[in-house]
Amino acid sequence: MRIVSPLLKTLVYPTLSSIGAFRRTSNTGLAIVTYHGIIPADYKPVDAAFDGNLISAEMLRRQIRLLKGEYKIVAPDDVLGFFRSGEELPSRSVLLTCDDGLLNCLTDMLPVLREENVKCLFFVTGASARELRTMLWYEELFLIFLRAPSGPIRAPSQKFLIADKLEGRKQRRAVWSDCVRRLSQLDFQSRDSVIRELRVQFGQSEKPVVDLENSVMCRRYGFMTRDELLELQSAGMTIGAHTLSHPILSRQEPERAYEEILQSRAVLESALGTEVWAFAYPFGDPESIKPQISNFAEKAGYRTAFLNYGGGLGRKLPAYALPRIHVTSTMTLGEFEAHICGFYAQLADFRSGSGIAEFLGGNGKTCKPNF
Repeated sequence: MRIVSPLLKTLVYPTLSSIGAFRRTSNTGLAIVTYHGIIPADYKPVDAAFDGNLISAEMLRRQIRLLKGEYKIVAPDDVLGFFRSGEELPSRSVLLTCDDGLLNCLTDMLPVLREENVKCLFFVTGASARELRTMLWYEELFLIFLRAPSGPIRAPSQKFLIADKLEGRKQRRAVWSDCVRRLSQLDFQSRDSVIRELRVQFGQSEKPVVDLENSVMCRRYGFMTRDELLELQSAGMTIGAHTLSHPILSRQEPERAYEEILQSRAVLESALGTEVWAFAYPFGDPESIKPQISNFAEKAGYRTAFLNYGGGLGRKLPAYALPRIHVTSTMTLGEFEAHICGFYAQLADFRSGSGIAEFLGGNGKTCKPNF
């Protein structure tokens, strides 16, 4: 499929979308879309893949208008009602979600949502329950590796060699990816210590590599703080949990992974003064989640938990493994609709012969759509 994927993306999807073929599919149910924020208009991208999870405000607006015209955007509370008491949802429903809780969710994304009069479920980490602004640890790590001189990389406090040397961007990205997996095994204090050590080792400042006092950089990299989170909530948006520190949960000891899931709910409920009923797995891909983790989400008191793949109309809806459509900056409008209507997921299933049910391994509760 690698050879024909560009053809699907640039020709097949746009053509099928333009003639209305996707809207005539028989797939019904609930499609869940996941964003990661809006790229500030005056921000200069660092790396196409690294910044690729953020889309423009204009593309968000175009996607929402497509959904409003041909599908039915539902509010998070409507979806909660479905899972809590079996309330029906409209046919061809779509839920908007957004992960990580970057400041641009408030400054750049919320204005579009307000203009279009739609609601979104925002998943944030425990960092947003605090007053001190911080950033995603693995994004800081990427910037450190990108700017570091060639040479060996060690994590002194953890006594392991990260890499013999750093070379081109491709190799640095691979080293970074491996390091994210390894550092996810640590508690967040030890993880932060390693990142500080690396900054010093590479002759960079002991302070974070991003100036969060700079408006543009802050909107791109900074987390929302507690007051900003309350502002988002007061605008009618719903807040969900995304762990305390955004590790790869499958890399952690079970007890630590459970605490990440449980305590993120506790700190956010304390900060917001309301129930936090939804959870999104960090990264949310098959590699980052074990079936046991879905049991932890239920045990921690959440009503639902969300993956970051496999979404689209017609998909099964396991309450603790809800499939979502991961939107990226390179996704065309036609490709977006191919995902929404379920065409893309059906094509993927045909190619692989697998699905969300295999991830669950028989665990978790599956809610069959009654709409």
